[in-house]
Amino acid sequence: MSPLDGRYARYTEPLVPYASERALMRARVEVEVEYLLALADLDTTPLSIDTDQRSALRGLYESFDDEDADVVKQLETEGYGEYTATNHDVKAIEYFIRLGMPEGLDADNWIHFGLTSEDVNNLAHRLLVKPAAEEVLVPELREIRDTLVEMAHEYGDVPMLARTHGQPATPTTFGKEMAVYASRLGQAIARVERAADDLAGKLAGASGTYAAHHAAYPDVDWPAFAESFVGSLGLDHEPLTTQVNPCDDLEVLFDALRGANNVLLDMDLDMWLYVSDRYLGQETVEGETGSSTMPHKVNPIDFENSEGNLSKANSDLVFLGDYVTNSRLQRDLSDSTVKRNIGAAFAHCLVGYGKCQNGLAKVVPNEQVMREELDATPEIIGEAVQTILRREGHDDAYEQVKKATRGREVTIEDFREMFADLDVSESVRAELDALTPAGYTGIASDLADDV
Repeated sequence: MSPLDGRYARYTEPLVPYASERALMRARVEVEVEYLLALADLDTTPLSIDTDQRSALRGLYESFDDEDADVVKQLETEGYGEYTATNHDVKAIEYFIRLGMPEGLDADNWIHFGLTSEDVNNLAHRLLVKPAAEEVLVPELREIRDTLVEMAHEYGDVPMLARTHGQPATPTTFGKEMAVYASRLGQAIARVERAADDLAGKLAGASGTYAAHHAAYPDVDWPAFAESFVGSLGLDHEPLTTQVNPCDDLEVLFDALRGANNVLLDMDLDMWLYVSDRYLGQETVEGETGSSTMPHKVNPIDFENSEGNLSKANSDLVFLGDYVTNSRLQRDLSDSTVKRNIGAAFAHCLVGYGKCQNGLAKVVPNEQVMREELDATPEIIGEAVQTILRREGHDDAYEQVKKATRGREVTIEDFREMFADLDVSESVRAELDALTPAGYTGIASDLADDV
């Protein structure tokens, strides 16, 4: 049904512990078990759970496997043992915990005590989203950035014709252009990390008022309890909610990922163009076919594949960010099915990152082609010429160079002849004569080293 668990399954496998249905079941069990233990720690409740029983309860989620997932699904859809089908995924989790209750512990009535399903679900989703971002996606992004830094340093002094508006422009170096992307990506990664670190959960009941909790134990400071419990799961606490966590935190994370993807999309497009212009050569892969009809071709397929997957990911991330931050009145269920697609959006990110890295590993600057292009475009030193002449007090410097170069084919000799006729000192004439397209890269190499 989807390339993510078909064609691309080998790339998306690292996300399975965080994006699969089994993962969501396991996270729900974790929330329910830890909540049960937190209730037992309250002096107000009569619930008591000893060390061995706590270990056994935690084992329900720590060793949660495919067989356990099958039991949960049966509890939901068919019934299992003494329980009839719930047709409710969170209620199935409650019954699963009852089935695994340690011997001697009578705590069935305390499972899911005072909670609404969203209390469990919003925490479970964040227990999956947070490590998926921090432990799977961010390391891949950092690997790409590290590669770009290496390329910036290695090729920082390799001159290359720049293009603005698609036209020849002031030269740069290939390394400096890679440094730009490394810097942008580094900033984008920091935004993703901050967003993942700021994920916040709620535990406030059916309308966000702690009503059931307060009715049962009015003397307990339930907001303080919720803040402590949510914090124990490694999440910030969202104190004011409806039944639904507003999900503004998720929207910030989705937008941060989209920002990182946009940096890579920009780079994918540029790398594709550099390959097309033969500025970059591509190492061939043994046995790989570039075209079904043209045997000579070595296509930039990794950058193209990265572009496609990151574009799909961004489309999903925009949709998710827009959708999950809205809920009719205090609650509607449309977000439930939408949130099941977070894993798909992350998976397209992951495939895109892997393909981008593969593409970077294959390309090598073609310094000869870059040099030939520079030598064939001497008019690009016109900027330097008019700037030096301005420095020397020539009010019409720009107009002089424009008249000599704009819309015309010029050679470096044409510039030399112009320099010979200029009213400048010999030292300035020598300065102008020394200008070359390949040498006109400013401090590009230093900038490449700074990243």
